[in-house]
Amino acid sequence: MGLFSSTTSYLGIDIGTSSIKMVELENYKNQAKLKTYGYADISINVLSGAIDKNNQIIADYIIDIAQKSNVQTRQVVAALPTFSVFNFIINLPPMPKKDLSSAIKWEAKKFIPVPLEEMILDWKILNKKKVKKTDKITKTVDAKESLPEELNKDFKDAKADINSSAKNTLKNEDKLITSSADNSNYRILLTAAPKNLVARYIDIFKRAKLNLLSLETEAFALSRSLIGNDNSTVMIVDIGATTADICIIEEGVPILNRGIDTGGEFITKTIMNSLNINKERAEQFKRDFGLAGGGFKNVPDTIQKSLNSIINEIKYVFELYQRQGNSRIDKIVLTGGSAFLPSLPEYLAELLNIQVIVGDPWDRIVYPLDLKPALQEVGPRMSTAVGLAMRDI
Repeated sequence: MGLFSSTTSYLGIDIGTSSIKMVELENYKNQAKLKTYGYADISINVLSGAIDKNNQIIADYIIDIAQKSNVQTRQVVAALPTFSVFNFIINLPPMPKKDLSSAIKWEAKKFIPVPLEEMILDWKILNKKKVKKTDKITKTVDAKESLPEELNKDFKDAKADINSSAKNTLKNEDKLITSSADNSNYRILLTAAPKNLVARYIDIFKRAKLNLLSLETEAFALSRSLIGNDNSTVMIVDIGATTADICIIEEGVPILNRGIDTGGEFITKTIMNSLNINKERAEQFKRDFGLAGGGFKNVPDTIQKSLNSIINEIKYVFELYQRQGNSRIDKIVLTGGSAFLPSLPEYLAELLNIQVIVGDPWDRIVYPLDLKPALQEVGPRMSTAVGLAMRDI
């Protein structure tokens, strides 16, 4: 087959602050099977600079990666950046479906610091279990969720050919919403994304001549690729190049998410300044020694200090989650480009007294065994892209 000729596979594309990653998966006997993958470092931020020029540059990167990776499909699922999306949980009493939209928008005004006219709203009823009326509305910062019905309407307004990511979000919940058999409230996950950012993503993929099926939030993609059907409560710590995102997944649903502007590049710069060495050597020291010690005895201490902001944020999320009356977190899953920092899982496990592992996004994917070394090497970087491609499989 030639480039972009198949309609039976899906391409997950993760546009990060320093790289673009893509993974193509197909349905193979009800399992996700790897067709191809690719990535490239970029020196441009999708949210900065001249819109028209930058959109074309990113589209050109996507086309180039797809060609070099021999991508076979045009069907794409992508993710919005963590820091651009608001996500919070609200509790509402049972009500007719026709009243739900206005009730949710009324609650949204309390938490979104920009006019709702500038945002795309989406919501999902998380549970059918009873929630006490005394439960407080909780805001979670920088979380990510898929953007179905409401997003689809705005996509149409923008003349974009995009399918709703969850057309039936409320279809099967109709009885739940209209039922008045009890006085329980319903727990609803509400997500808001800037319309101008969504429009930029639409434009980028249009320029790349790809069919954008859906925009998701990264937390759902990470939950899909790293946790799967595990119903335990898991904290995912995604340490990227310039940011670190921390989310709590409860029964497969991201309910709490925060992001900070510290990542692998900050660790590298700290080593550079501490040891007075160039970036290449600092990166090598980081990969070789991590938190385990090595030729320069002060390298681990330097890395430990550079991790303080991430560790403090993890502790804060622990406390925030428990203050809301939730149960304990069962384990931490590390992902992102800095997840392979030597001895990081052991260091965090001892410090936080919890099981810590490096997530494997390929664990639920069928692939040739001879690719295993290469896939394991890039695995943490590809977690979001893998989860995006798994969406409709």
